[in-house]
Amino acid sequence: MITVHHLNDSRSQRILWLLEELGLPYEVKRYQRDARTMLAPPELKAIHPLGKSPVVDDGDVRVAETGAIIEHLLDTHANGRLRPPPRTPEGRRFTYWLHYAEGSAMPPLLLKLIFGQLPKRAPGLVRPIVNGVAAKAQSGFIDPQLKAHANFWETELTKSEWFAGDAFTAADIMMSFPVETAAQRAFRRQDRPRLDAFLSRIHARPAYQRALERGGPYAYS
Repeated sequence: MITVHHLNDSRSQRILWLLEELGLPYEVKRYQRDARTMLAPPELKAIHPLGKSPVVDDGDVRVAETGAIIEHLLDTHANGRLRPPPRTPEGRRFTYWLHYAEGSAMPPLLLKLIFGQLPKRAPGLVRPIVNGVAAKAQSGFIDPQLKAHANFWETELTKSEWFAGDAFTAADIMMSFPVETAAQRAFRRQDRPRLDAFLSRIHARPAYQRALERGGPYAYS
């Protein structure tokens, strides 16, 4: 049996979605963020030393990191589904987006979150200074980076309906989290019609909806 160590409002929602797309049986062990700090609970450190989610137990195999988990599930259980053939243009695009989602897309989104929270958490006396530094970092570096990434996604979706080609793949599952997050922090959906259509398509998928039922409330949907 596959067990997903699932943290609310996190990347692990994608693993539930993938499992639903593949029609695999699985169990969900839920963990809740601290309401004040939004950090994962210490119980997750008993599962993985970094205390992060997702982590998946597949029999006696434990896998961490979303991309690694997706590759493991595809290699072990998918029988060729949700992945283009290797050594094809679609296969190369698939590999690119699978790794790009965390390697390039998420860092500026994380910085946007951190610098947005800094002024709220700073002591009162230094809050104006912290606010100025945070605003400068966002306007001078973070926001231009996020705009460049959103432009890139929008342009890539003019080539095909999905990120890796004309067929829906696990690369779209992997890209869902950065696009959903950016739609809240970095762009307005009405200004990005292809990204807006992508989000509408994934949110309408029955497997996506079933994953929400299994995972619980998810802020980014």
